[in-house]
This record gives sequence, structure tokens and C-alpha cells, in this order.
Amino acid sequence: MKRTAIKIRSSDDGKREIYVDHDNAVEIIDYINKSPRHKNKFRDISNVILKGIRYPKLYDKEEINKHSKGVTAMKFFKGQENDRLYCKEITKEDKVFVVIMAELRLKKKSQKLTHKEINLIEKVASYEYEFEE
Repeated sequence: MKRTAIKIRSSDDGKREIYVDHDNAVEIIDYINKSPRHKNKFRDISNVILKGIRYPKLYDKEEINKHSKGVTAMKFFKGQENDRLYCKEITKEDKVFVVIMAELRLKKKSQKLTHKEINLIEKVASYEYEFEE
């Protein structure tokens, strides 16, 4: 079953885009808009993605096994609340690089991944998307 992704930002050159999973959009957007602190952190993370800068403290791969290909995480307040927004990276047919914000995980408690997080990462990897502008 395909899921729908809604575009929320794109780079100036149009080569990179950020989408949000339609089914989880309300939860994810509410989280981002929760406070100025959350909005600023999201702006910082999305700027890193849209400029193609590798910055693992904010955004990094979560490819933990062969079932988690293309999964990344936006890292909100590492060392504090330690929330994660698990994403899926896709390159569309027109060669546009896309990051889809798929699942929110609040208060990751340890450095190691729990069974719950591993299942969530593998679930995100299994998602297939159709895109809405």
C-alpha cells in the first residue's frame, strides 16, 4: 500500500525537497510548531538537508540493518529530550532528492536502539510514497 507525502519545503535550486507523511502530518507539524525552540531546530535541520550538508549531530542515517535502507533521523535536542523524527530518503525519477518525515519518536532514552525503535526504523524503510505538491 502506498502512502502519500506532502511537500513542505524545497531548496532554491529545486534539487532537494522535504515532505511530510500525510498520515502522520498533524502529529509531526504540531511537534515542529510546539514552540519557537522546536521551530528553530527544525529550520536548522531542514537547512542542512536542503543545502546538502552532512551534519550527523542534527541529521544522520539510521541504516542499522539490511531492512532499514534509506532511513535517516532528524535529531531534536540531543542530550536533552532526545526526540527523533525518522525519515525516508528517496530520489524521484526527475533526480530530485527527497526527505520524507515519516514517524515521530519522543524521548529516546538510551544511546542504543531499543526493540521499539528498531521496529519503527524498519517500518519507515518499508513505506512507499506518492507525492503531493
